[in-house]
Amino acid sequence: MPNQVWLADITYLPTAEGWLYLAAVLDLATRKIVGWSMRDHMRTELTSAALMMATQRQRPSAGLICHSDRGSQYAAEAYRRQLAEIQAIPSMSRAGCCYDNAPMESFFHTLKVELVHQRRWATRDDARRDLFAYIEGYYNRQRLHSALGYITPEQAERNAG
Repeated sequence: MPNQVWLADITYLPTAEGWLYLAAVLDLATRKIVGWSMRDHMRTELTSAALMMATQRQRPSAGLICHSDRGSQYAAEAYRRQLAEIQAIPSMSRAGCCYDNAPMESFFHTLKVELVHQRRWATRDDARRDLFAYIEGYYNRQRLHSALGYITPEQAERNAG
């Protein structure tokens, strides 16, 4: 069922202007990226904006599990307050255990192989445009996922509802 467990993480992408940081929230059941945010920094605002987008789009019920690594952005008071406001249960990876968040890491790997390593962005805005098109236009709506029985995240969400 969608909106039972969300995974959250951050990756960074190179541009000629410097790093662009992408925070994403993935629904474990559908593999859909339900929220994302891009900034030129890794402060809590980055992760909070991704969580806010996910919450506004998905309207999860109380009891949603939100899993992340132990990064300071996810441990920050502002982020934890957001989780409390939506009555979500915070979950963090065990120290040194990268497998807890493996589906999120898999998304970032796929993003980098299919998009990032194929591009050289002059500006962060160029990267933002391509990332938006990839996540919203391709990954969620067109890309088939073996973990979902070769359907898209959007189809998985519709089938579950």
